Amino acid sequence: MRINYLKSENYTFYGTKKRRIQAIVIHYTGMRTLQSAVERLLYSKYKVSSHYVISRNGKILQLVKDNNIAWHAGISNWFNFKNLNKNSIGIELENKGHQHGYQNFTNKQIMQLMKILRILKRKFKIRNINIIGHSDIAPSRKKDPGEKFPWNKLHKNQLAIWHSLNEKFISNFRSKKLINFNKENMLKMIKRLGYSKVFSINSLDKNFIKAFQRRYRQQLINGIFDQECYLILKNLQKFI
Repeated sequence: MRINYLKSENYTFYGTKKRRIQAIVIHYTGMRTLQSAVERLLYSKYKVSSHYVISRNGKILQLVKDNNIAWHAGISNWFNFKNLNKNSIGIELENKGHQHGYQNFTNKQIMQLMKILRILKRKFKIRNINIIGHSDIAPSRKKDPGEKFPWNKLHKNQLAIWHSLNEKFISNFRSKKLINFNKENMLKMIKRLGYSKVFSINSLDKNFIKAFQRRYRQQLINGIFDQECYLILKNLQKFI
């Protein structure tokens, strides 16, 4: 695997002490061109960076060394982690994103991503439940990598979590109202998956629901937690 190195100006030097990395956060670049995305990640005036960038043709760039802190996560929460920059590796995938014309990710991108994930997972002993999207850790601000990202493919390669339910079967419960469920138990199940900022089922945030749907129920992103979403949530508890 060939990696091309460029040095971003936007990072925090961690010194000789080994950084404790416990999560990998996957992003999309969300810009019209790869060049504009890389420039934004390199120069200090933008105050943002990522450890890796993977182009649509599978070219890999490393902008920040693994042991240094890239500025990619922003205000974020996952389990007990807050502002995940210091605890994570950030990987950007070239994609115009929802704002400029959201694209399918290429096979070359995903194959290269999985190669990097295998290396990082082994190197830092990262759990599959902590290989996550930007929208998972910042649902009120972010949509990436979005509903076209193949989480199921990563799961099949033991690089992420995904439910084991039959897609055709659970689609029968799509858009059906959720009734007669234990709200306290549902809240516990949500938090066990890492969504630590969800405080109440009565005021379940639509941004969280959409983040959950982009991750686990990608066919319909409507911000409504229906019976299908609930079945998926229950099934995912096996990874806790």
